[in-house]
Amino acid sequence: MPQLNPSPWFAILVFSWLIFLTIIPMKIIKHIFPNAMTALSTKAPITMTWYWPWP
Repeated sequence: MPQLNPSPWFAILVFSWLIFLTIIPMKIIKHIFPNAMTALSTKAPITMTWYWPWP
């Protein structure tokens, strides 16, 4: 039964994880976002209370 021989399957497993952990993350990191992020204001927004017209 050739399925029980771990030699070729283990090598395939190791090389596939090597690709997943080295090449693919670098390709994902190189993507550039189309919109630049802007800093948010540090001031708290001014909120006004609003009362419901019914009691």
